[in-house]
Amino acid sequence: MPHYTPPLRDMHFVLHELLKVTDTLKTLPAHAEVDVDTVNAVLEEGGKFASEVIAPLNQIGDAEGCSLNRDTHEVSTPSGFKAAYEKFVEGGWPSLGCDATYGGQGLPVTLNQCLYEMLNSANQAWTMYPGLTHGAYECLHAHGTPEQRQTYLPKLTSGEWTGTMCLTEAHCGTDLGLLRTKAQPQADSSFLITGNKIFISAGEHDLAANIIHLVLARLPDAPEGSKGISLFVVPKFLVNANGSLGERNAISCGALEHKMGIHGNATCQMNLDGARGWLVGQPHRGLNAMFVMMNAARLGVGMQSLGLTEVAYQNAVAYAKDRLQSRALSGAKAPDKPADPIIVHPDVRKMLLTARAYAEGGRALAVFTALLIDQELSSTDETVKQDAADLVALLTPIVKAFMTDNAWIATSQCLQVFGGHGYVREWGMEQFVRDARINMIYEGTNTIQSLDLLGRKVLLDKGKKLTKLVTLVQQLIHDECVNPEMLEFINPLADLGEKVTKLTTELGLKAFGNPNEAGAAAVDYLRLTGHLVFAYFWTRMARVALNHQESDDPFYRAKLATARFYFAYLLPETAALLRSARAGVKPLMAMDESLF
Repeated sequence: MPHYTPPLRDMHFVLHELLKVTDTLKTLPAHAEVDVDTVNAVLEEGGKFASEVIAPLNQIGDAEGCSLNRDTHEVSTPSGFKAAYEKFVEGGWPSLGCDATYGGQGLPVTLNQCLYEMLNSANQAWTMYPGLTHGAYECLHAHGTPEQRQTYLPKLTSGEWTGTMCLTEAHCGTDLGLLRTKAQPQADSSFLITGNKIFISAGEHDLAANIIHLVLARLPDAPEGSKGISLFVVPKFLVNANGSLGERNAISCGALEHKMGIHGNATCQMNLDGARGWLVGQPHRGLNAMFVMMNAARLGVGMQSLGLTEVAYQNAVAYAKDRLQSRALSGAKAPDKPADPIIVHPDVRKMLLTARAYAEGGRALAVFTALLIDQELSSTDETVKQDAADLVALLTPIVKAFMTDNAWIATSQCLQVFGGHGYVREWGMEQFVRDARINMIYEGTNTIQSLDLLGRKVLLDKGKKLTKLVTLVQQLIHDECVNPEMLEFINPLADLGEKVTKLTTELGLKAFGNPNEAGAAAVDYLRLTGHLVFAYFWTRMARVALNHQESDDPFYRAKLATARFYFAYLLPETAALLRSARAGVKPLMAMDESLF
């Protein structure tokens, strides 16, 4: 059975030494009183819940999955999931980052993101139930009417009710402009909604008394395409005027998807047969409102993959230190034993260090992005708010796509460390690989994220947002270029920054002549930009570690060694990415379709 230990020491490093988050929080009136002790106490208790309560249920959930009663349309979650959720609610964890107006604790997004990393390491399938709820909360908080906020937010905040987003239909996938679900207006200002949705995570379950669905549908006068989509709140049970639950609404689970991974989460086909719903936001502006939830979900998917990368690394290291096989090529390292532990072998170390570098780099990026969200939401300085918003917009597709790609690489390589045992279910490694694979697909595939980054976030605003990132990189280079100890990091960072800037200009000119050029280069471009961001953070982390050389603390020695590994073995991927990004669309489109 796999184990999980919350990486509190590295979280403290990122929060307090690298980013000094409480210094930033002190500038935000909403979080000015949050101090280091508060942050550490919350993380310690959250880590205990993750490792002691839900981690032991991860393999159980994978083996049992969810079950659907076709007569009642009710879904049962795996053994222990409901009891764990009750403990989660009792502990006040759903309310951590929610508005105090609705019963929340009002703590920073930064702290909530760290909690969710640990929850995802412990049990991604279970964590998706409260994770999606938080997205529904954010959407209604931003776009709901006062009545809707008062009706739904206190219960979503407490965790008594959960939430979902119902977007996808069988024929349209990511292209939501094709959706067919209809909303018929009624005299009492409600709507009767009819249609079918698929791939709805946590669409039906037995964890909470009510499920609040946010549903995309079309009004009778809706124009075609994405400009004709409206958003509706559709509760599983209707809510009476006094807040009590009324009759069952006409939305139900028709089937459960049989999936490669995340078996413990109910992925549902949802049928709406004249279900009553209420408009959220403006008519035909549903995508604008839903994007609040979708962007929250995209950052959440990044945290899922970060969690899986971390837990896979922990288990692979433990195995590599214990498993005896062959001798080191340079001579026996454990002559008193029949063979050496496999951690002495260079390629095993390469696989372990790949996972470690992606986990620790991802943690720095995730916390940095969450801190930007806190600034965007709570700063009283309009310039700070706008700069933070622009960087969050730029970094969101990178968090989602780069970190989920990295998790697929890392979990696969950690499985490889186990050899044949990694392919066997009892060790838990193959589950991490299967669970990680979905993260590259949902909330917009990684190709969609890449097109969003290059097309909307970079080229559409003529590089305004990218310039803000490059400015951070250039400031670091300026500050450290006179430090000889930092040149091994600064020089490749500066080189990559220049190359990404030049490539951006080239792609903009090519895409102006042929938009397919952007499509051909987008995936490579996102990965290049992801490496630029990771190189930036690994340079900053190396600087902190070098400042502690005299302490001989093994933590800082390990941090510095991992930084050097990242620059030596992982960053060189960018050379190939630059070449393929410049290869253009012609080799992709030249072959006639009939020849495929």
